[in-house]
Amino acid sequence: MGADYRILKREGRAKRGEFHTVHGVIQTPVFMNVGTVAAIKGAVSTQDLEQIGTQVELSNTYHLHVRPGDQVIKKLGGLHRFMSWDKPILTDSGGFQVFSLAGLRRIREEGVYFNSHIDGRKIFMGPEESMRIQSNLGSTIAMAFDECPPSKADKSYVQASVDRTFRWLERCKREMDRLNGLDDTINPRQLLFGINQGAVYEDIRIRHAERIAELDLDGYAVGGLAVGETHEEMYHILDEVVPHLPQEKPTYLMGVGTPANILEGVERGVDFFDCVYPSRNGRHGHLYTNRGKINLFNAKYELDERPIEEGCGCPACRRYSRAYIRHLLKAKEMLGMRLCVLHNLYFYNTMMTEIRDALDEGRFAAYKKAKLAGMEK
Repeated sequence: MGADYRILKREGRAKRGEFHTVHGVIQTPVFMNVGTVAAIKGAVSTQDLEQIGTQVELSNTYHLHVRPGDQVIKKLGGLHRFMSWDKPILTDSGGFQVFSLAGLRRIREEGVYFNSHIDGRKIFMGPEESMRIQSNLGSTIAMAFDECPPSKADKSYVQASVDRTFRWLERCKREMDRLNGLDDTINPRQLLFGINQGAVYEDIRIRHAERIAELDLDGYAVGGLAVGETHEEMYHILDEVVPHLPQEKPTYLMGVGTPANILEGVERGVDFFDCVYPSRNGRHGHLYTNRGKINLFNAKYELDERPIEEGCGCPACRRYSRAYIRHLLKAKEMLGMRLCVLHNLYFYNTMMTEIRDALDEGRFAAYKKAKLAGMEK
């Protein structure tokens, strides 16, 4: 369907690869920086993203459909031009909102009926609508429309949901093929990733993985994890499911996670990750370092003249002290949030570079062990 994924190195199940797209080559494993409404929360610009080593920006179909509207963005030349970002963008399909907006939606075979979380107006989104919205946005990678059932839902419900998600995926693929052939399509080489679901039921997930693998999509995601199950349950599902997804295509673990989650995911063959943790935690003064997380609101940092982390090359650590950033946070100055978000995203992006280097050099297992040990101090 127009993508080129190359595995450069392997270490166990871990893969080091390159994913060639119309908007550039993505070095994998990769962490995608989450800008839900076409911006990273915390006053972080796309110029900032370039400076902190971001490869892929992730935005959300549902949220951009509600505001400012995907037709508006199409008239303005698509999401890349709209937000001034020329590297790859992945758009989530809106399927997760089927899960997170449970009190505002009704699921039917044709799709999902929502009430907008902003103004309450009625919205319908099905597979075709999701593909049309993402086509209007012109993202590099579009995600298939799915339902994300609760991790502990009844097995009969999960099976019915997964069967419907598969039917929706077939409809997504047909509509994507049609849209990519239109003369006015912003990105006629838009890629489509399918999503594996099945909650914590490994037999449902494995069968679903085998079925979606037959559709020969550009990539495959594992969804519906980190939504209530334990980390051990999540890792078990990855152990069981990832081998049943096409190894010659990239694998994306959606909405995950902590640095430890990412290291465990890479070890199990995952290429793509995304999570709101670094930006959300940063806005609350919770910062990632190689010696564990710190909370700048703690009084012990009031006179601390050190950077957030010694040796860090992020814009915050190159210039400002813990004491100053803590003051900004306490004073509710936006600069404090901005510097903390920049540090956390830089930490994640740098960790991914370190992971790729370790895989290139055949020392990922040793790197993972040392990284986890350091962060537990």
